[in-house]
Amino acid sequence: MKFLEDPPRFLFFTGKGGVGKTSVACAAALELAGRGTQVLLVSTDPASNIGQVFDITIGNTITAIPGVPGLSALEIDPEQAAEAYRERIIAPVRALLPASEIAGITESLSGSCTTEIASFDEFTKLLTDTAAYGRYDHIIFDTAPTGHTIRLLQLPGSWTEFLSTGTGDASCLGPMAGLEKHRTVYANAVTELTDPHRTRLVLVGRAQTSSLIEIDRTFAELSEIGIRSGHVVINGVLPEAAGDEPIAAAIRHRESDAISSVPASIAALPRDTLELKTGNMVGVATLRTLFTASAPASTRDSAADEIVDEIVDAPLLALVDELEAGDHGLILCMGKGGVGKTTIAAAVAVALAERGHEVHLTTTDPAAHLMGTLHGAVPGLTVSRIDPDEATRHYRDHVMATKGKELDDNGRAALAEDLMSPCTEEVAVFQQFSRAVHESRRHFVVIDTAPTGHTLLLLDATGSYHREIARQIGDNLSFVTPLMRLQDPTQTKVVLVTLAETTPVLEAEGLQQDLERAGIRPWAWVVNNSIAAAHPDSPFLRRRAAHELEQIARVRALSPRMAIVPLLADEPIGEAKLSALSAGSRQSA
Repeated sequence: MKFLEDPPRFLFFTGKGGVGKTSVACAAALELAGRGTQVLLVSTDPASNIGQVFDITIGNTITAIPGVPGLSALEIDPEQAAEAYRERIIAPVRALLPASEIAGITESLSGSCTTEIASFDEFTKLLTDTAAYGRYDHIIFDTAPTGHTIRLLQLPGSWTEFLSTGTGDASCLGPMAGLEKHRTVYANAVTELTDPHRTRLVLVGRAQTSSLIEIDRTFAELSEIGIRSGHVVINGVLPEAAGDEPIAAAIRHRESDAISSVPASIAALPRDTLELKTGNMVGVATLRTLFTASAPASTRDSAADEIVDEIVDAPLLALVDELEAGDHGLILCMGKGGVGKTTIAAAVAVALAERGHEVHLTTTDPAAHLMGTLHGAVPGLTVSRIDPDEATRHYRDHVMATKGKELDDNGRAALAEDLMSPCTEEVAVFQQFSRAVHESRRHFVVIDTAPTGHTLLLLDATGSYHREIARQIGDNLSFVTPLMRLQDPTQTKVVLVTLAETTPVLEAEGLQQDLERAGIRPWAWVVNNSIAAAHPDSPFLRRRAAHELEQIARVRALSPRMAIVPLLADEPIGEAKLSALSAGSRQSA
C-alpha cells in the first residue's frame, strides 16, 4: 500500500461518508502495529464505530485491542469530553464565586457549541501533548465524513486567529483566563497538521463520480490551510471474481468510467485500489484481508442461494403513499454518511412533486450534492441548501443590524469580534433549519440531513433552544419550538436510511435510540443499495448478498415500516431515475 510507505506520525483518513474510512483506518492500524510499532487509533467522529469493527467497547478512554500487540484505540465521545471540559473550567472557581455566577458559566457551556469545542480540545491534545501521547509511533485518525472533518481541521487556524486578534469574551472557551495557553496549543496544532513529514492525509473514496469529486473538494480546501501531503485510496472496487452478469458488468463499467475521469488535482497523488469483499469488515481476522486480492468464488453456496426466496418486496412507493396522505409536513432523512440519504430524500421529494404537491427539498449536509442528483427542474419542487458560510454571513449581518444598531463604535467592534467565533456557524445553521421546520406547516419539506454525528449536534442545539424558551416563558404562555414540531408524529416523519451491513444498521439503531430519548420516534427505515434485493446470479455477489439477510431481519424487528431499494446498475441521478426508485408494486413490507 503506497499510503503506508514511510508513514509519518499522524495519518488522517477522510472522505465522503460510507466509503469505508473506518475499515481502511482500522486495517492500516493493524498493519502498522504488525510492523512492531506502537499505534493509537482515534475516532473523531461523533458517531464513531471503531468499537463495533473490533467487537469491543472502547469509548473515551485508551483501550488496548485484544490479540493485537502495540495497538490501542480511543473514541472521542463528545458528551464525555464536554462534561470533562466544563469541569476543568468550573472546578478552579467553584469555591470562589457565588452560586449564581457558577450557574451562569455552566449555562454558557451547555450548548452544542461547547460540545464541539470540547471534542476539538481533545483532538489538539493528541497532536501536541507529547507527555501523554509521545509513546505512540503513529496516531491514526478515523475522522467524521468530509464536511465535519474539514471544519475540524480548519479549527486550529480559526481559533488561533480568533485568539490572536480578539480582545472580547470567548465564552465557548470559558473565562478569559488561560486563553494564552489555548493560543499556544492551537498554534502548535497548526504546525503539526501542515508539516508533511508529520502528517499525511489519506483521502478514501469509492469508484463513483460523486465520491471522487468529494475527495477532490476536500483536498482543495485542506490544501488552502497548508495540509497538502495527500494519498488517494479507492475502496470497494468490484473484482473480476464477481463475474460478468449484467449488473456486475454495468457496475464495473461505471466504476471504470469514474476512475478514468478522476479530477486532475487528485489524479497526481499516489493512489491505491482496494477490492470489494464478500463479507463485512468486522473483526481482526477479516480486517487483515482488506489489503489482499479476492479469491474467485467459482461454486455456489446453498445458504447464499436462499436469498432469492427470503427477500420480500418492500418498495419505496408504499412509504410515499403513506407520506402523501398527510398533504403536508416535515420529512427528515437521517443516517450514517454514504448510505444514500441524499438519493432517498430526492426520490421522495420528486415523487411527491409529481403527484401535484408543493415540495421544498433542502439539505443540512455540508458535503451534499442535491443539484448533482437532480439535473433539472421538476414542477412544484424547490431545491435549496443550508450553506454554513452563507447562513453565518446572514446571521452576522442580522445581529449587527439589530443588536449592534444602538451600540457605540467600541460596542460594535466587540460584537463583531464575538461573531467571528467559529461557534457562530452552529447558531446560524440552526436558525436556517428552524425556518425549514416552520415552513412544513404549509407544504412538504424534505430535509437531507448531515451524517449522524453532525445531525445529533444540530438536534442538541434544537433541544437547547427549546429549554431556553421554556425557561424564559414559563408555564403561563403557550409556545411551539422546532423540537416540539419534531416530536409531533403528525407533523414530522423521520426516515432512517441504512445499508444492509452491520455497522450502518448498528449506527442507525443507535441514532433511533438517541432520537427516542429526545422524544422523536422514527417513522420508517429504508435499506438502500441492497445486493440481495437485486437477486444476483454470480456466486461472489450471492455470498455478499447472503450477509445482508441478518441485517434486513434486524431492521424489520426495529421498525413497523421499511422499504428495500435494490442495488441498481445505473446510478439514480436525474429526475427519471429518481422517479423510478419510487415506482413499482404497491405491496408493503
